[in-house]
Amino acid sequence: MTNAHLAFQFFVQLAVILTFCRVVGLIAARLGQPQVVAEMVAGVLLGPSLFGWVWPDAQHWLFPWDSSQHTRDTQSYLYPASQLGLTLYMFVVGAEFHIDIVKRTMRSAVAVSLAGMVVPFLFGVGLAWFLFSRTAMFTAKTSLGEAMLFLGAAMCITAFPVLARIIQHKKLGGTTVGTVALGAGAVNDATAWCLLAIVLASFEQNWNQAWLNIGAAALYVAVVFFVVRPILIRVKASLVRQESLTDTGLVVALILMLAGAWFTDLIGLHAVLGAFVMGAAMPRGVIARDIINRIQPLTVALLLPLYFTYSGLQTKIGLLNSGFLWLICGAVLAAAVVGKGAACWLAARATGIPNRQALSIGTLMNTRGLMELIIINIGLQRGIISEGLFASLVIMAVVTTLMACPLFDWIAADISEFNPSEAEADTGIERELVG
Repeated sequence: MTNAHLAFQFFVQLAVILTFCRVVGLIAARLGQPQVVAEMVAGVLLGPSLFGWVWPDAQHWLFPWDSSQHTRDTQSYLYPASQLGLTLYMFVVGAEFHIDIVKRTMRSAVAVSLAGMVVPFLFGVGLAWFLFSRTAMFTAKTSLGEAMLFLGAAMCITAFPVLARIIQHKKLGGTTVGTVALGAGAVNDATAWCLLAIVLASFEQNWNQAWLNIGAAALYVAVVFFVVRPILIRVKASLVRQESLTDTGLVVALILMLAGAWFTDLIGLHAVLGAFVMGAAMPRGVIARDIINRIQPLTVALLLPLYFTYSGLQTKIGLLNSGFLWLICGAVLAAAVVGKGAACWLAARATGIPNRQALSIGTLMNTRGLMELIIINIGLQRGIISEGLFASLVIMAVVTTLMACPLFDWIAADISEFNPSEAEADTGIERELVG
């Protein structure tokens, strides 16, 4: 395939993906759903589950399938572009994340985070134990321990970037509900990635590598916050001119983001972690504000939908072709919803949060979306799970994310009561994302 043909194909892919995401987004908006949910659904519909079923030749031409690798054709610009969009978005989420507002509700955030990890993790472990010897949901080279750890990690994840976009969509920035959910979600995701590192190390028969990866990640966070951030604060004056971030300043920020993404990818974790941590370390004020304003619009409108589409292209709902497999899919969904939602609700209540706000936190924490897709894509690419279990987990990720906004609206009939006087006027989270 020539470069000219690849470029032509990529431009057609972009046009189709963006058009379809916006059409689905118009329908989703009428149902009270944010654009991010529409993009998840659109990605699945553009895959073999609908487009490939209705018009297989056109779907295969537009999104080639490499049968030898059981993945999308690597001779395509779609995958690297989708990864760039995801990394840039996580950098923006990090720049918007205010650690100071989490401190106000630290006790509740920690309790919700622990409950939201432990209970669904145990549900996932039990489900993996049941499925391992009775089904072909895990590949032959996956051990029972690896299956239990992987499904446990997949169950306890919270889609932090999707959660952030829903909180922005609902204007919950600076409120107890928003800050507790964001703080707990950040801890949940970090822990889930550590679990995934252990699973991958075990899968590759290299336990030392797992602890090395986790140690390197901790070192990376320390270097970013105690070395890189202070340097940026010192040179801030040279990066800002007339109350605006200079082009040089923006390039420096992007270079640091790419270096962080490269490093965390190198140590066996995902590039999004490096990007998020680097974004969180950006000096607040002009630098963080202009990074968000200049990167976010194009990323959200153009690049991020590519990642949802790429994930959807891997999903074959048609593989769930029996009542038993759909029963398993239902069990995965039930375990995810009850394990995460109920546990987070009870933990929030135990720390003194009123019932309706606690229910809202449990509902928001049940959002899995983006991060779930990342983890299960890794599991599929590494050969840990089968395509059938992948399809079940994608359905779980989409349904739990679809549930979040309608359930929240039903619980929080009067959203104004979730905006206490303690909320700060400028938290960096209240602003609506483009799209």
